[in-house]
Amino acid sequence: MRMSHLFGRTLRDAPGDVELPSHRLMLRAALIRPLGAGIFSLLPMGWRVIRKVEQIIREEIDAIGGQELLMPVVHPADIWRESGRYDQVGPEMARFQDRGERDMVLAMTHEEVVTDLARQEINSYRQLPQLVYHIQTKFRDEPRARGGLIRVREFTMKDSYSLDRDDAGLDRQYQNHWQAYERIFRRCGLAFIVVGADTGMMGGSASHEFMALSDYGEDIVLLSPNGTYAANREVATFQRDVPPPEEALPMEEVETPNTTTIQLLADFLGVPLSRTAKAVFYLGDSGRFIFVVIRGDLDVNETKLRKASGELGLTPAMAEQIRAIGAEPGYGSPVGVHDAVIVADESIRDSPNLVAGANKPGFHLKNVNLGRDYEADVVADIAAAAAGYPSPIDGAPMEATRAIEVGNIFKLGTRYSSILGATYLDEDGRSHPIHMGSYGIGSGRVTATIVEQHHDDKGIIWPVSVAPYHCSLLSLGSANDTEVIAAADTLYADLTAAGVEVLYDDRADRAGVKFNDADLIGLPLRLSVSARTLANGEAELKPRTASEATFVPLAEVVPRVQRLLAALAAPLSGDPPAAAHPSRGQPA
Repeated sequence: MRMSHLFGRTLRDAPGDVELPSHRLMLRAALIRPLGAGIFSLLPMGWRVIRKVEQIIREEIDAIGGQELLMPVVHPADIWRESGRYDQVGPEMARFQDRGERDMVLAMTHEEVVTDLARQEINSYRQLPQLVYHIQTKFRDEPRARGGLIRVREFTMKDSYSLDRDDAGLDRQYQNHWQAYERIFRRCGLAFIVVGADTGMMGGSASHEFMALSDYGEDIVLLSPNGTYAANREVATFQRDVPPPEEALPMEEVETPNTTTIQLLADFLGVPLSRTAKAVFYLGDSGRFIFVVIRGDLDVNETKLRKASGELGLTPAMAEQIRAIGAEPGYGSPVGVHDAVIVADESIRDSPNLVAGANKPGFHLKNVNLGRDYEADVVADIAAAAAGYPSPIDGAPMEATRAIEVGNIFKLGTRYSSILGATYLDEDGRSHPIHMGSYGIGSGRVTATIVEQHHDDKGIIWPVSVAPYHCSLLSLGSANDTEVIAAADTLYADLTAAGVEVLYDDRADRAGVKFNDADLIGLPLRLSVSARTLANGEAELKPRTASEATFVPLAEVVPRVQRLLAALAAPLSGDPPAAAHPSRGQPA
């Protein structure tokens, strides 16, 4: 491709409100352009990268038996109602009516549709297992679209779906996807870890996320330093310190003026935070009041709380709502409240004689005990893990790091097939629901994450496997310098004929502009031809990551470029490193 004909122009600067490096660099390098909040056009170079990422995905999913199909992006709302998710999913689902006033939705994902296909096409155990996938547009009306292609509203995703007769078959397909995803991300040049995750709106029994490490990641993962444990903070657990048993002492009201926070209370009474019971108040989407009790030195994990309480969403309660159940903001206690679902963390169950609120301003209760002074509707692990907390595996202090989710896998089991009636007959003619798995990778997010991990202060540094082109070729002569232009034209033709993808900068611009754009776009190799190099019968060759250039005889340029590209591609074969921790790239 000649840059004089390339659609899209590089930018000296990105807009001032751009936060993430990938967003800034992809705008400046003419890969993407915004149309609206979270909606982007992919310019030709950006689309070339996306297609290479998707080709890697296709190859690896095909290798584990995937069959590619294509499902619609517009769905009748009835099938989402049938699964129960139409009313469960919030405003992130785009809903509309067609001209016949039928309710429709834009696809967020395709579990319902693939289950509908399965119930039409499969009726016997002889047709199982199956693995189908597509690469299709999705729309999610994100409330906080940000970061370029990292968090968008319209995006392209590979979603694959496994269909099996039992859990053993699902387990095999789950592990196959795990290994295929590892190969995909290694071939894309990503540094990643695999962590346990929440199943969220997908449902099912298990989920893992593939997390690319990044200082700008929205997710926080907790890791054991020796690699024995890794989990998204949403679901991470930790070893609990269980206090020694104590005799339950009589409950006693004490005056505690101006102690509306747990820290003020602990300081006033001279007790550690672990001897207090903290009250946190929510309204669930169902309308129920959720009264949370947790030890004062711990924080609530809302993902865990939603699962424990059975609520799809939680909103902090207002003061008047808190008082309506008999509690008092700042001095709240589960003792004596009404019309509330009380959810107690396991720390409350295991800690006797805590200080809790008295439900009146300026007073607290000493020696409050679960089971004697109040009952909990639910007792569960709802505590948020954090850096320094002991790993649940070996007790080692955990580390926290930011990461970007680039892929996820779910064991759905029979969550959809049972409801939608996707069944098969076994050898004895008995009917069973199909066991399903769901597996997703966003190609745009993967592309942006590659840029997050591969850039410097000059621009992008593309891994050769996904680079829009292999080589930048710069003609550094003036418009009248026919010898330089002819030599560059010849190299362009020879490299292209040899299968090297070349971005040929034939523009009538200064050498400095061309060098800067070459670094910004970040192709693996840069070749330049000038009157000075031609005087010695050479071209200048520089890998994007090298500090110095070398000079190569013109006759040797093509084989030298081919050898360098092969060397750059070798580490991106998809093969695993010599050793890896189970939580960092090996199936559990």
